[in-house]
Amino acid sequence: MRTLVLGGTRFLSREIARQARDRGHEVVCAARGLAGDPPPDVEFVRVDRSEDGGLAPVEGSFDLVIDVARHPSSVRRAVAELAGRAGHWTFVSSCSVYSDSGEANQVMHEPLAADADEADPENYGPAKVACEQIVGEGALLVRAGLIVGPEDQSDRFTYWVDRLARGGPVLAPGSPDDLVQLVDVRDLAIWTLDSAEKGLSGPYDAISMPFGRGRLLAEIAEGLEVEPELVWAGQEFLVAQKVEPWMGPRSLPMWLPLPEYAGFMTRDTSATLAAGLHIRPVADTARDTLAWQRESGHTVSRSGLTAAEEAELLRMLA
Repeated sequence: MRTLVLGGTRFLSREIARQARDRGHEVVCAARGLAGDPPPDVEFVRVDRSEDGGLAPVEGSFDLVIDVARHPSSVRRAVAELAGRAGHWTFVSSCSVYSDSGEANQVMHEPLAADADEADPENYGPAKVACEQIVGEGALLVRAGLIVGPEDQSDRFTYWVDRLARGGPVLAPGSPDDLVQLVDVRDLAIWTLDSAEKGLSGPYDAISMPFGRGRLLAEIAEGLEVEPELVWAGQEFLVAQKVEPWMGPRSLPMWLPLPEYAGFMTRDTSATLAAGLHIRPVADTARDTLAWQRESGHTVSRSGLTAAEEAELLRMLA
């Protein structure tokens, strides 16, 4: 089986290329090569999808095409330039295609207008909707949620692994009962390839079923073999102290204000689980993430509180 990964040099697309290689696929990764390197023993073709004809260096036909792009213009060019050479098409989308984060419903954003700025992070959801429409019927639409695990440099999950591993009192956001959802990058790659090989089509929310934040932190601690000392801080306190939600500097990752985001990590994904998505224990993901962090020398800096920021907040709660 010949598989084209549009990307293949970073996190999910790199894991998909790695696993496709291990299955015996003939794998071609097409990317600019600025974000990193593809896995060993796959063919790499340097392309620039921001220009018409950018995929001209990619030769031959493919049984599977897997695309992780976020810009509609890139997807539109790929569909046009690979016409007649692509078998089954998989597009990795996002749960951000849904417009109402307050409820776990299926209301979609309007697709991004052709004259809108597709690079603006505020347009991420509408841009993914436009990409889904471009690939059309017959494509598998993988609406991923929070993807975690080894090689994730966003630090949304890695922050908690690193923080619990360091020990001491840990500032935890919201309530132990607040719901979260995630998927290990390796599980998502396995399911994406399985589904593409089967010719599965249509949209699937690819993430775990919701579970409590208290359980999340307990299972991370289990994987790290530590006893967590959690200090829970309510939403009003965090907002008053200008702690950012979700990710980025001075944040507590995976925390979102309620009720505005009550539906963001509460989706019923039973249909995807029934279609074969397996979710490994959080403890396993945490253990492997810590091992990758230590082996790679990755420093958690993109998301979370600094040690000084956390210490000051803990003093205020004492």
